[in-house]
Amino acid sequence: MGGILTSYGIILGLIAVGFAVGSTRVIASEEQRTVLDRLAFYAALPALLFTVFARSTPEQMFTPVVVATSAAAVITAAVFVAIAWAGGCRQRADLTIGAASSSYMNSNNIGLPVSLYVLGSAAYAAPVVLFQVLIYAPIILALIDRSSSLVVAVRHALLSPVVLGAAAGLVVAWSDLTVPDMVFRPIEVLGGAAIPLMLMSFGASLTTATPLRDPQARTLTFWAVGLKQLGMPLAALGVGILLGLDHQQLFAAMILAALPTAQNVYNYASNYGRDTRVPRDTGLITTFTALPAMMVIAAFFG
Repeated sequence: MGGILTSYGIILGLIAVGFAVGSTRVIASEEQRTVLDRLAFYAALPALLFTVFARSTPEQMFTPVVVATSAAAVITAAVFVAIAWAGGCRQRADLTIGAASSSYMNSNNIGLPVSLYVLGSAAYAAPVVLFQVLIYAPIILALIDRSSSLVVAVRHALLSPVVLGAAAGLVVAWSDLTVPDMVFRPIEVLGGAAIPLMLMSFGASLTTATPLRDPQARTLTFWAVGLKQLGMPLAALGVGILLGLDHQQLFAAMILAALPTAQNVYNYASNYGRDTRVPRDTGLITTFTALPAMMVIAAFFG
């Protein structure tokens, strides 16, 4: 549990730093804040994903647990879309960002330590990162792209920096290529800036907008939070039972499904010029609600 609390301390600390530099006008405008988002999206995050996947093995990437959590993410996203559509939301980008907010797991900077300290192995989280970056993220980016043609939007998504960085890492790992330290280490250092940049940008955004202020965005946020913390773990449990997962695998699938919404969703929305209110507020709220949710799941499984 100490590892989880440390991870939360890091996240909240970096958000606080972003809030401080926004409040003191070190970051004095929205345009300056988006520089952090662009640096993360186009440079640091691709580098981070490259280093994560370059150290992976095929055996780590394909497990019954990732099937259950991935299916739960798709089910949860579909439920959100149905609810939002019934509530009058018709914009494709808004539906996509809201669905991602309800189902995109923080599988890196929270998921990895949770996997290690709660589940006993970091290998549980790695396949989730793979699914989200190489399958889920391209779909999200294609649907929020402003291109008039879906074919162009899909091409843009597949050629986005985050997808290319992850794919390059997999090529290195699965082809047994050796990247010299003089090349790998600078990439690793650059990747280390990804999470701080995204979290500080998130913190700075809180100085220019009040969370849950807009009634429509507030309703969508509450649905996204409820689905993320309650609906998605239950979906993972149901899928896991259908797949015949054992007790430990069911526990792992539910814990991963209960992870907070990743800041990646906010970063994607910001970089593509979309409404960031729902991913911002959902990410903030689930950061605080995920820990008690995981404790309930742990108590349920004894």
